[in-house]
Amino acid sequence: MTHVHIALWGVLPYLVLAILIAGTAWRYRYDRFGFTTRSSQLHESRLLRIGGPLFHYALFLVAGGHVMGLLVPEALTERLRVSEHLYHLTALTIGGLAGVAAVAGLAVLLHRRLRVPAVRAATSRSDRLVYPLLAVVLLAGLLATASTVTNPYDYRLGVSVWFRSLFALDPDVGAMARAPFVYQLHALLGMALFALWPFSRLVHAFTAPLGYVFRPYIVYRSRGRSPSRRAGSGQLEYRWATRPYPGGAPAGRARGKPSGASHRDVSPR
Repeated sequence: MTHVHIALWGVLPYLVLAILIAGTAWRYRYDRFGFTTRSSQLHESRLLRIGGPLFHYALFLVAGGHVMGLLVPEALTERLRVSEHLYHLTALTIGGLAGVAAVAGLAVLLHRRLRVPAVRAATSRSDRLVYPLLAVVLLAGLLATASTVTNPYDYRLGVSVWFRSLFALDPDVGAMARAPFVYQLHALLGMALFALWPFSRLVHAFTAPLGYVFRPYIVYRSRGRSPSRRAGSGQLEYRWATRPYPGGAPAGRARGKPSGASHRDVSPR
């Protein structure tokens, strides 16, 4: 274990976490209304309806797989009587399919951003950095997943141990230093993505409308009955024009009619 390993796997994760938290707080303080996707749906919507849901739903599955693989220890799955073969087979199939779907969705979105002139013009500097990095992160994750077919390395006894040790403020640097290069590359690219997160459109993930589920009901008030047509006449009869006044009609008004006007006057022309 060298000083480089200590810097990469013992110091860099906490530095990235500090940048993520401080950068998000700074962004919220000085650019609160910039917490948005900067949607370009007005410029083009056909490809967006395909690539957007495909990418985001697949990304939810990918994130869930990372949570299960990194945070759930092997001892827990053994207690639940989930064999290692079944666990890795499930991770390979579901994780692989989710990763392929996420890459496909991102490919559609990148194609749209490059081929549609209006969308390409709306691309910011941070987008030009984040999109390629996000693509490389996904491809590295797919490569790491596919490597489990031929490589007997068990990431639950290496990468997962290192990741959980970070929360105990006692990073197991050796566990990550002994991991295959593809896992190290995936981890480094992921940390670079999280460091750029507060300064890009990815920050919109922190503005999920969770309050929408608990929103109060919207009360709609009726305007009253619509005007009805008088029998045998093409004129509309309004309730306010025919409603009798309590105690008799006031002076200057005919009963059931507004002063100086007939039903013809209040009918729409």
